[in-house]
Amino acid sequence: MKPGLFYLFPNENFLDLNPYQCGYADNAAGASFGPCTRNHYLFHYVISGSGRLAADDENGVEHNFHIHSGQGFMIFPFQVTTYYTGKEHPWEYVWIEFDGVYAASIVEKAGLSIASPIYKPADKVTANILMETMMDMARDSDRTPYYKISKLYLFADCLIRAAGNTSASLHSDGSLSDYYLQTAFLYIEKNFMNDISVESIAARCNIHRNQLLKLFKERIGQGPQEYLIKYRMSKAAQLLLTTQFSVGEIANAVGYSNQLHFSRAFKNVYGRSPKYFREEKYDITKSTPSP
Repeated sequence: MKPGLFYLFPNENFLDLNPYQCGYADNAAGASFGPCTRNHYLFHYVISGSGRLAADDENGVEHNFHIHSGQGFMIFPFQVTTYYTGKEHPWEYVWIEFDGVYAASIVEKAGLSIASPIYKPADKVTANILMETMMDMARDSDRTPYYKISKLYLFADCLIRAAGNTSASLHSDGSLSDYYLQTAFLYIEKNFMNDISVESIAARCNIHRNQLLKLFKERIGQGPQEYLIKYRMSKAAQLLLTTQFSVGEIANAVGYSNQLHFSRAFKNVYGRSPKYFREEKYDITKSTPSP
């Protein structure tokens, strides 16, 4: 990869929308990134060139998408992906990782989903503003976090409007519920490796367990226990792909004292055992598929 820009945001924990990192890259021919998983949404906008995204669907089946300049692609939390730059026309892109209470709604309003992750803006003028906003965030590393969050809201607005959705609102109708939900997310992110439960998450939010269950189901379509398991498994997947730790060591690292229970949970999420997942993905990295 050729020299680029990279900026890691300080941990300010904004509730509605939270930026994590952003950057710019002018990739060398044939370069690839992955396979790996993320804990947050990751959006790339392709400035020039072309490439390919290999992304697992909700059942763990890999799909390939070809992307060229003027388009983008969204990577979803806990999703296994690899992306490859073209050999004849290497891509240049800008990217941002973000999350928060409004993140899933913004992505949906932009017309993106795990089944349809390719962003094809209908409004080229707004798409150009989107790209410039992302470049500003990557370049202006010395600005305050509040400048960054204002740019993130502009990014979200442009992402939705350039997709052709001009009537969508970023706002939710329950600010207290938003606070509870984000508090739960942050608690899980900081304590997933410990022995935490739905009850302890609810206690951290200072609400009843049943209220937390209802809130998760209404907002993200799954319960807090399911979200916690998926979060732990995404961390485990990263360790399987990037370290030589044993399965037992990885199980302990993500909060499981029983390796068998961990392996069952991992297979339920990714459709294969930790051992097979590691071997399968390493085999993928040894080959160099044509973009």
